[in-house]
Amino acid sequence: MEVITERKATTKEEQEQEQEEEAQADVEIWNYVFGFVKVAVVKCAIELGIADAIENHGGPMTLSELSSALNCAPSCLHRVMRFLVHNQIFKEKPTSHGSIAFEQTAISRRFIKHGQNSMAAFVLLENGPEMVASWINLSAGVQVNGTPAFKAAHGKDIWSYAVGDGSFSKVINDAMACGARVVTVPAIIKGCPEVFDGVGSLVDVGGGNGTALGLLVKAFIWIRGINFDLPHVVCDAEESHGVENVGGDMFQSIPMADAIFIMQVLHDWGDDECIEILKKCREAIPKDNGKVIIVETIMEEEENLGDELKSVRLKIDMAMMAHTDKGKERTLKEWDYVLGQAGFSRHNVKHIRAVHSVIEAYP
Repeated sequence: MEVITERKATTKEEQEQEQEEEAQADVEIWNYVFGFVKVAVVKCAIELGIADAIENHGGPMTLSELSSALNCAPSCLHRVMRFLVHNQIFKEKPTSHGSIAFEQTAISRRFIKHGQNSMAAFVLLENGPEMVASWINLSAGVQVNGTPAFKAAHGKDIWSYAVGDGSFSKVINDAMACGARVVTVPAIIKGCPEVFDGVGSLVDVGGGNGTALGLLVKAFIWIRGINFDLPHVVCDAEESHGVENVGGDMFQSIPMADAIFIMQVLHDWGDDECIEILKKCREAIPKDNGKVIIVETIMEEEENLGDELKSVRLKIDMAMMAHTDKGKERTLKEWDYVLGQAGFSRHNVKHIRAVHSVIEAYP
């Protein structure tokens, strides 16, 4: 019988490296044991309104002031703030009376619920009970003939679940809106405004509450916008100058326009569905000068050590596996494939200062 043994280090250098790796593993393993803690405490801070209280106060707040404003037990709030300060989410500042006050940082301001740069809604979506349940069931979706994680957790896919739960649907739309408002759309407007030159009418497919399209129409005042999404979604969409809200199903038909804008929608679907949606987009634009503007994450096939957002893209891809039946982030080769299968003759890619890129696809 063949006996398999672990390889042992043969040189002093290898032994020292092995000991170093073991020592590092002893520390790093705790980050996995308690990996959920950081985001759980941040979620707690958002729900309590810690950043909101400090912002409304107009400056740093002592523990006594903060606990009084939030109606929190001082001893528990102290422990929460100690953790958040250690993780550089808030800062400590000495007061003239010798006590310690807590003040905002650039990241804590992202947690102000209604702040201009708030990402609180996105944190609350991804760490709410519905999404967390799908993460817990992630392995079910990885197995051969397994059940997608969200469906394993809830008995139906995320879209059917959202139709039946108005509050969850609103959380999704609020999260997508804050991501569009704070990060993606400003990066598009600043990074590639020429994409919208000559576009008189624009349909935002899967536009949610209309936030993204409203920002685009405000930036490019010559555009007439149509915010297109499922009826139960657009019925709650905001009224915005230059934007018409239209309910429908993108798998059936899409309103006609000079160009189609589709942001973070195609990654929710497998290749077959993605091709079907793209075909409907192509049918809705002029054959001679129309185009589809796709905003999605593009996975790099080669290692790029200077890409500080690669880990975010990898996490988003895992989120697609956790939250959708067949959704995924695609490489350039995979985008070439689905666009070709949908009948587009050519496309180009524009990179922006965001986790996403812009793809212009032409009939």
